[in-house]
Amino acid sequence: MDLKSVQKLTYTINWIILLLVFGLAGFFFVCKATFLLWFSIPTALVYVIGFILIRKEKLDIYVRIVYFWLTLYMSITTICLGYKIGFHLYCLSMIPIIFYTEYMASKIGKRKINAFAVSGIIGFCYLASTGYAACIGPVYKVDNIISGLFWVFNSVIVLFFLIVYSSIMLKMIGDYEGKLTAIALTDRLTSLNNRHFMVNKLEEAVKKDGEMFVSMADIDNFKGINDKYGHNAGDYVLKTVAQIMTDTLKDCVISRWGGEEFLVFSDGSAETKGFDLTEQLRKKIEEHNFTFEGNSIEVTITAGVAGFKKGLTVDEWIKEADDKLYYGKRNGKNRVVLKAEG
Repeated sequence: MDLKSVQKLTYTINWIILLLVFGLAGFFFVCKATFLLWFSIPTALVYVIGFILIRKEKLDIYVRIVYFWLTLYMSITTICLGYKIGFHLYCLSMIPIIFYTEYMASKIGKRKINAFAVSGIIGFCYLASTGYAACIGPVYKVDNIISGLFWVFNSVIVLFFLIVYSSIMLKMIGDYEGKLTAIALTDRLTSLNNRHFMVNKLEEAVKKDGEMFVSMADIDNFKGINDKYGHNAGDYVLKTVAQIMTDTLKDCVISRWGGEEFLVFSDGSAETKGFDLTEQLRKKIEEHNFTFEGNSIEVTITAGVAGFKKGLTVDEWIKEADDKLYYGKRNGKNRVVLKAEG
């Protein structure tokens, strides 16, 4: 979640709280709680100022002011009306939300809040206000039926905030897990799957029956490209080859196996589909105009294709394709080898 998203969420929450303040002021009027009715004026003003702070991206200041005022509001309303009204329940939503706020402050580069210290203050005010109301009694007497209804109302509001922020946190966790998984299984330079991803894929595949093949491809004379044109040129070649592979081998799983090596996996016969697709790929790379910083770079690949045979391990299957690849390297390069002779 970026700063704009946080701003939008905070703006919405601020509106909800401001509307609640006006609604509660009406309740205080009915209960003839004069002090709380007057206290609603500076409370509403806090949230009006909040809109300005949100718009100016002063979210750290906004959070501190709102938390201070919410704690004060919760304590005063509990002392004045008693704990049976349920205002003290707001601390239940305030404490988990402050930890969420601390986390988001670190993500968007704002000044962090000491969530443990704030939680301690909220907890102390909760105990002090409810303890006072329980021992001394509330300042204003409220009918039991009204107290019960308003306890339900406050409980619903508290649960609403808890559910909203919990769902946001779960979504964020899910998004970050997805990003971490993508990072762990994707090659950063080429955006292809990485070796770890492919090994997992092949380990799943060998447990099933059916025709399958792997194709191990290697860029010819890649060290010479790096030495002659520089490593940036080498990176350009790797990324371009990866893009050609993605465009050509649409129904295949492609990974950067390491360095200038790529491993391709798909269902189908090695003799037909595997060889034909890899040969098509070889021709496209050979015919592509690789140009980097005004230099035309000759790029070709050599590849070995191996079909799966029941009983083979993943390592044995890959080694068969790798052996055919190096047979091709020793016998002229720029070719696809299905059967290595001798």
